[in-house]
Amino acid sequence: MNYLAIDTSSRHLTVIASKGGNTVTRYMPDCALRHSVTLMSEVEAALDGAGLTPAQCDFFCAVTGPGSFTGIRIGISAAKGFALGAGKPLMPLTAFDMVAYNVNNADDFCVAIDAAHGHFYCQRFLNGERGEPGYVSREALIAYGLPVYGYEGLDLPLYTKIGAEKALQTAVEANLKQNSPFGEMNALYVRKSQAEEGRA
Repeated sequence: MNYLAIDTSSRHLTVIASKGGNTVTRYMPDCALRHSVTLMSEVEAALDGAGLTPAQCDFFCAVTGPGSFTGIRIGISAAKGFALGAGKPLMPLTAFDMVAYNVNNADDFCVAIDAAHGHFYCQRFLNGERGEPGYVSREALIAYGLPVYGYEGLDLPLYTKIGAEKALQTAVEANLKQNSPFGEMNALYVRKSQAEEGRA
């Protein structure tokens, strides 16, 4: 299938355009606070490289979080705009699933994403089932005693880093094999934003 996939949920930026098996990936490891300025030029470059137009895409994907509150909204808005214009479906993909699809481990494990100030967004995968997303301290995460995977350089025991530049494509193509890969696309906020917490 032909598709455009976007990840602006973290410091990095990933854009993938795939047409007939010809896949072009645009990856910037540190794009913090510049997603809104950089995204569309990277989308254009990826589409051009793959010889793909939005109208030729079978679906559009964006990583829905958790992560940067602003970054998440930028990626989702772009994917929704393309999908609306082309009349094609959306594939929502959480950052947890993006990592989990790249874990070659049949045992229980946890996906962790840095949430700053000694805390992490995390989701446990136990007995093949996804647990509820959580916002936990470093101590609580370590106490799980599980192998931990993520796409950042985290100082955690039992931690394995998954390359973000490759993770999105693997996850999109694995998710296509699931029963219902398409649907509504909404941001996954595991906790309130700093501004919301300040108002409270």
